[in-house]
Amino acid sequence: MRWRPLFFASIAVAVSLFEKSGRWQHRIAQTWARVSVAISGTRVTVLGRERLKAQPAVYVANHMSYMDTPVIFSSLPFQFRIVAKSGLLKVPFIGWWLRRSGQVSVDVAIRARRSRAWQARRGPSRAGCRCSFFPEGGRTETGEPAKFLNGPAFMAIRAQVPVTPMALIGTHELLPIHASTVHPVPVTLAVGEPVETQGLTMKQVDEVTKLLEEQVAALYYEHSWRKKACSAVRDAGKE
Repeated sequence: MRWRPLFFASIAVAVSLFEKSGRWQHRIAQTWARVSVAISGTRVTVLGRERLKAQPAVYVANHMSYMDTPVIFSSLPFQFRIVAKSGLLKVPFIGWWLRRSGQVSVDVAIRARRSRAWQARRGPSRAGCRCSFFPEGGRTETGEPAKFLNGPAFMAIRAQVPVTPMALIGTHELLPIHASTVHPVPVTLAVGEPVETQGLTMKQVDEVTKLLEEQVAALYYEHSWRKKACSAVRDAGKE
């Protein structure tokens, strides 16, 4: 499974020698994602697809598995750019692709996770750009949504564009963290209502971050088996 990103990244780097906009590299990434999803044996259902609009925006989702990125790339119906840790730029092929395809790199200031933990070099302020974030800063061990860093809110307010919350359900079960074998299960991408940032200021970054965190968690538990399991435990305790 690990050879596929390197294979498609190599093709994308070669294409970038002739095509500078990143559009063809994005199509190659979509092909890689669809191949990865198909080989995994999973079926992806997108809920709230009508909220995925081809306009400048920031998209955020919980991060549980290496399969999150293929699911996002295979599901969003438009060109977008991912926001990746700057450390990935040092990885051969993957880093080259990130640089040459116009992706957005960020530095994660570990000591300031609750302040300006993400400093984006570029963002959706560029005309027509849509950015996708995993604002937890890494995959969660539990498979459940975790605390958000404030990068997406910071970027969206700075660019005055909406932020759309999305919840990935099932990717942790499909390919758990530290695992190398997939376990085919249905996967859902639930898309919530966009959060408007027009007129907001940087003083409201934490407020918007909290709202996004709550909305992604609500989407996740609304469509996840975990909610049903918790309800069953509570009901059993009442008997």
